[in-house]
This record gives sequence, structure tokens and C-alpha cells, in this order.
Amino acid sequence: MKVPLSWLAEHVDLGSDTTPHDVMAQLVRVGLEEEGAVGGELKGPIVVGEVLEFVEEPQANGKTIRWCQVRVAHSGDEAVRGIVCGARNFFVGDKVVVTLPGSELPGGFGIAARKTYGHVSDGMIASSRELGLSDEHDGILRLSEIGVDAEVGTDAIKLLGLDESACRDQCHPRSRLRPVDARCCEGVLARNRQQIR
Repeated sequence: MKVPLSWLAEHVDLGSDTTPHDVMAQLVRVGLEEEGAVGGELKGPIVVGEVLEFVEEPQANGKTIRWCQVRVAHSGDEAVRGIVCGARNFFVGDKVVVTLPGSELPGGFGIAARKTYGHVSDGMIASSRELGLSDEHDGILRLSEIGVDAEVGTDAIKLLGLDESACRDQCHPRSRLRPVDARCCEGVLARNRQQIR
């Protein structure tokens, strides 16, 4: 479960210098399993884009890629970007998260324009896992699937709360939690599910 420090601070007194690691240490003491700290790892430009069109192109290796045209701004020379994508779960008109050249994903994965499959891919259309939102990696994050409709070019880091520091902990059914603590975990899990929708 993801526990944002801003949300936790609404319910308990956190010092101004409290880190996700401090919170995880306390949660481990009551029986949760630490998964790691998240938040603040992304660097923009990471924006909302709209898929304008794509062409499916079968490759010699058996993979089919999509050569996509994605609007990332309303005007300017770089308002529409050509992006190579291997996922096939999105459609023309979908709003997606686009990591543009110069951005950085968790783990220090830098995004640059690069030649691949015969095209220069000018960014990347991201999945939930690539953004650090969840472990979901069945394809691209389609914003409509989580109930988000934002303007093209909107800062996706702020929009999705990816600039917030949080800790990830696991609540196991056989953990040594008291019943009241287990109910608190269930409440946090319910909040996470509601926030992602």
C-alpha cells in the first residue's frame, strides 16, 4: 500500500523533516513489510498527451510496434511528437502520459529522442509501472481508465501526485497486526484504490 506523507500528516503529527524511511521504520515496528520509498523520483517534462493516430508496423523480430503521433501541446513546432510504442492497449483519442526527452523515470532511467524500429522516437508513452504508480504493466496508462480527463500538455507529475513523497508497505493477512491496525491498513488500501480510479 502507498502511504503519502501529506495524507498521513493530516492524521498524525509528523515532523517537518520526517522522511518516507522514518515512516517505514515505524510501520515495520507494528508488523507491516517494507517495500520502499516512492515519490520525487520523476523529472519532467512529463505531460498529458493525446493519441492522434498510429500505424501498426510488424517487425522482423515478430513484434508489432505502433508508430504514433501524439499531441503534447496545443501549439508550437513540437506540439505533435512521433513516438514508437510496443503496447497495443490504447486507441486514437486516448489521453496518455508522455515522457518527453530530458525527463527521468524512477531508477535514473533517462528519456531521450532515439532511433528505434526505423523511426526517431521523440519520447515515450508510459505505463503505470514505469511512472512508479503501481506494479501494473499490462500496457500503457490510459487516463480515462483511472477517471482522469486533463488538458493536453498538463504536467502529469503534479496531476497524478507523483511529486509526493510516500512509503510503500505490504499488509499481510498473517502479520502480527492488532485488529485495529489491520482495519487501518484496509482503510489506506481503500483510499489508494479510490485515488487511482
